[in-house]
Amino acid sequence: MADLYVYSTPELVRLLGSRFKEYRMRCNLTQKEVAEQSGIGLTTIHKFENGTARNLSLSTFLLLLKVVKQINSLDKLLPELPESPYLIRKEEKKAQRIRHTK
Repeated sequence: MADLYVYSTPELVRLLGSRFKEYRMRCNLTQKEVAEQSGIGLTTIHKFENGTARNLSLSTFLLLLKVVKQINSLDKLLPELPESPYLIRKEEKKAQRIRHTK
């Protein structure tokens, strides 16, 4: 796997669109079927897969992941972390935010 840090944001969007297309095709779905199942416009799906979509919202992307049965992959993207001792205060309360002293 290539180092994804070398890609620009538009390149990463193109990569995601290309990968989504592969998943869609493996699910034996047409773009029209994805549009019907997700409620997302056919043009948006086409532009996403071809790397020309601009500002695809996170909620739209999540709907697309559900259609191709990949929503559980989000757990690999941002897995739950174990509790950090650093964030637990003496009173055993979890810190709500971190403040840095000057």
